[in-house]
Amino acid sequence: MSILIKNAKIISPGQDLHHTKKDILIKNGQIEKIANRITANTAKKIESTNLHVSPGWLDIGTNNSEPGYEHRESLESLSATAAAGGYTALATFPNTLPVIDNRSSIQYILNTTKEHLVDYYPIGAISKGCLGQEITEMMDMNAHGAVAYSDGLNPVASSGLMMRALDYVKGIDSLVIHHPEEASLSYGNQIHEGKVSTELGLKGSPHIAELLTLDRDLRLTDYTSSKLLVYNISSQESVRRLKGLSKENIYTAVSYLNLCLTDEAIYGYKVNMKVRPPLRTKADKEALVKGVKSADIQIISSNHQPLEIEAKRKEFPYALAGAIGLQTCFGGIITHCKELNLDNLVACLSINPRKILGLSANPIVKSSEADLTLFDPSKAWTLDDKTNLSKSKNSPFWNQQLTGSVIAVIKGKKSHINKY
Repeated sequence: MSILIKNAKIISPGQDLHHTKKDILIKNGQIEKIANRITANTAKKIESTNLHVSPGWLDIGTNNSEPGYEHRESLESLSATAAAGGYTALATFPNTLPVIDNRSSIQYILNTTKEHLVDYYPIGAISKGCLGQEITEMMDMNAHGAVAYSDGLNPVASSGLMMRALDYVKGIDSLVIHHPEEASLSYGNQIHEGKVSTELGLKGSPHIAELLTLDRDLRLTDYTSSKLLVYNISSQESVRRLKGLSKENIYTAVSYLNLCLTDEAIYGYKVNMKVRPPLRTKADKEALVKGVKSADIQIISSNHQPLEIEAKRKEFPYALAGAIGLQTCFGGIITHCKELNLDNLVACLSINPRKILGLSANPIVKSSEADLTLFDPSKAWTLDDKTNLSKSKNSPFWNQQLTGSVIAVIKGKKSHINKY
């Protein structure tokens, strides 16, 4: 099968064809030709009014629900949702049931998804059961395909355990991914501590809960000379603390929702706005955006956390925190965060995640395997029952029109083209 991409602007910072408009012909999963005009009558054409193409996107920290929570998301539905959102690869968190904390569970993810369009890079747990008590066999998991180590959104409270994890990953040239949060201060991350939490009568999560753990993690990383990905910061204080730090061993991610929304979106006790980390103030949002623009923040995550309706259809304090995000990450940013340009987005969604995980690049050049995301930043669409491919519906943008649509993804001989 041949695919012809027509008149697409290439967004691939660092490549010769960056910001050029080209036709791209793909045959048998490889890029056969890139030129100003290509004619291929038998090829399937992909066109859009304002078509762009970039190297395929990779999401770090996607919450996979299989095994154990397949009613929220299966690996099959996760792959479909990721492809619809523009992702050709996922580095998945280990918070399944049972937890991905040994080589057999790593192999389960890889074997189950080997025929999927989307590539999977499993992240092994730091502690057994993600309980923060006993360290896992990191070297064994590394030998069987784990690309990094994390307890997901379960913060590691023990400084001793965190230091041992950082020591271990140094020996296997890997990294620790950690969400900074002092649980005894965050009060379950109901909402940011501030004006809105006071008006709504909800316990607030202060920025200090994030900053204290961040400072500890940075000091331990420096002490061990190891590698750390600070996962999903949410406050301006954290941006200040990370500014100017070495990009060779300390990296930072932010959830796209914290770039798009503030805690004011929660007025009316909107449970789909209850996410982790919490939405914070306009000043926090602006600082995070500046951090992305200055490259002090290198990754934008979808923070994809599927939850069943019953987990959300509760009074605000009792509803679980989390939102699906794979399909709405791009559209949400284009719609609500106009300060960021497409170069910023592609760097944070594609190039930097691969570099940080030590994965090979996926350049847009002749004879390379096709690994492409096609998108139209000016096309409108809506996430609803017809377009949503996730098993869950817990989205802050449900039934809201977004500008910025993923058109298709192509990975080797496989492709997915959105019908909206």
